[in-house]
This record gives sequence, C-alpha cells and structure tokens, in this order.
Amino acid sequence: MSLAQDNVAFALDFQKKIPFVGHLGIDVDSIGDGKATLSLQLRPELTNSFGSAHGGVIMSLVDVALCTAARSQHPDSIGVITVDLSLQFIGVGKGKLVAEGRVLKPGRNTVFTEGEVRNEDGSLVAKAIGTVRVRVAEK
Repeated sequence: MSLAQDNVAFALDFQKKIPFVGHLGIDVDSIGDGKATLSLQLRPELTNSFGSAHGGVIMSLVDVALCTAARSQHPDSIGVITVDLSLQFIGVGKGKLVAEGRVLKPGRNTVFTEGEVRNEDGSLVAKAIGTVRVRVAEK
C-alpha cells in the first residue's frame, strides 16, 4: 500500500471513531492527499423551521470535511481539532449536501484549510476557511 493509500485508510478508519459524525449520517465520498469530499443526506430532524438544512448541520459537515482533509496528511496523529472556523452561509441547503475540504497550507501542528458545502445540483450553500491543530501522541 502506498503512503497516500495509508493516509486515506487512516482517515476513513478515524471517521468511524467519532460518534457525532455517525449520528449526523456523514459519509466519506473521497479522500486524497490534503483533500476530502463528504456528504450528508438531509433528514427532517436536521432541518430548521423553513425545512432547509439547519446552520449547525452545515457547519458540522464542513468542519468534519476540513479536519478530514488535514488528517489525510497526518496518519501518525491522534486527532485533529478545530482552532478557528469562519463560515459564510450563501444559499439554502436541501436534499443531499456535499462538502469539500482542502488543505491550503500544511504544517506539522497547524494546518490552514478551506472548503465549501454544495447541494447535489452543485449550487453553493456555504464557504468556509479554518485553522486546525494536529494532535500528536505524547512521547
């Protein structure tokens, strides 16, 4: 297995250890070196009073995408945590939401990321920029 395949396997396995991700029903569609695409099928309990995606669901989905993108480059880490996340809500989320996260600037401990959430038809729902911290095991 190549290093890239090892990183993908690590990130996919780590995703299973986060109960909140499972609760929301977030699926990992693809992971590359510093990139991740995740999706979520909107259910009634994840909507707001207008019947569209709740802002917290959108924020959670993109947060997990950004961290997964960063985690794909750090298979030796014990996790990745969000330090800062800025999100602009641009459109209405309906049906299946797709989030893409990308590493803008990698680092040993601090990683700068960006991403967006789109509806299945490609229409933009939200844009994000975030800073995440890679947690390494103490020696």
